[in-house]
Amino acid sequence: MSSASTPIPSTSCPNCGAAASGRFCASCGVPLEGAVCAACGSALSAGARYCHRCGTAVGAVPARPTEGRGGAAVLPWVVASIALLALIALVAGQRVSTPGGSTLDAPQNALPQVGLDDRGPAPPSQLPPDGAAQRAPDISQMSPEERASRLFDRVIALSEQGKTDSVQFFAPMALTAYQMLGPLNLDQRYDLGRIGEVSGAPELARAQADTILQQNPAHLLGLTLAASAAALRGDTGAERSYQRRLLAAERPELAKNLSEYQAHRVDIDSALARAKRNQGRARP
Repeated sequence: MSSASTPIPSTSCPNCGAAASGRFCASCGVPLEGAVCAACGSALSAGARYCHRCGTAVGAVPARPTEGRGGAAVLPWVVASIALLALIALVAGQRVSTPGGSTLDAPQNALPQVGLDDRGPAPPSQLPPDGAAQRAPDISQMSPEERASRLFDRVIALSEQGKTDSVQFFAPMALTAYQMLGPLNLDQRYDLGRIGEVSGAPELARAQADTILQQNPAHLLGLTLAASAAALRGDTGAERSYQRRLLAAERPELAKNLSEYQAHRVDIDSALARAKRNQGRARP
């Protein structure tokens, strides 16, 4: 007595369009539904070329055997989460400012203090009464999104000030804050990629750009991040290619007036200016 085998469901590859089945496309190798990252075990988006969480290229062989990977993969996140909670406790309870001459911002300075923001001193009307102690805001009372956003602003500000030691101190906390949010929107993916960019993790920036462009190939923040990641890798050809796409998408995308474009307009304008300069140099 013979039994008929159940046919394997077939679908079209989101990258090359070939008929595909299983978890990876046999033609181009991109993941299909149900595929997971070989390095960290996170679910891969269909068609992604890099893991959105750890930045590992799809198909890359993990550096360590996968046996027992579950416990090993969870431990770093547990440690990072504890570190973030410890930071929150320090910020909430800190009452003194950094000693003069310190090159590394202390934990209490992870977020702007009362009376200060990223633009400098607040107007006198917003300052506390004379003699009142200035304290860091209690970020333990903030939403996870607010905490992540505040830490992102701080890391970027420190990078712009050239405080690389402080960037390296706060970047892991900011990354953990974003990774604790769950599903990220495109704006948050750009933030996560920018943290990777300024903290020396270009593959993380590349992975976030790839994920953004999977959803919208003309997204200005995705193209901006992809061009920056290519520049960090020294891949001039890829950088120029993304910049050409950025220039072509400028007007139709800005016309959409997306909230993430408004929030990061300075970054977009800077990337457009850099792209125009590079395209001008490339002309004979």
